[in-house]
Amino acid sequence: MKKIWMAAAVVVCATGFAAAQAGPKNCDELKDEIAKKIEANGGVNPVLTIVDKGKEGDGKVVGTCGGGTKSILYEKGGAAAPAPKPAPAKKPS
Repeated sequence: MKKIWMAAAVVVCATGFAAAQAGPKNCDELKDEIAKKIEANGGVNPVLTIVDKGKEGDGKVVGTCGGGTKSILYEKGGAAAPAPKPAPAKKPS
């Protein structure tokens, strides 16, 4: 039984070490991943902005990067371009 616990501890430690070696996520890569997920869930033209931590403003924080020094903000985008309104029809004289 002791060997099983030792083996489990080694696996947990090795996994944690590997994750630590990977380092912080690149902000641009993470931004692209988040945009793809939003679009896959029906979001249209998501507006994602990378800002310094603590300067988030009105957007919703959807991720952090740069070792926790940056935040990725999401604001809903509109449709590609709204259709122009048709011109009023001329009344016959």
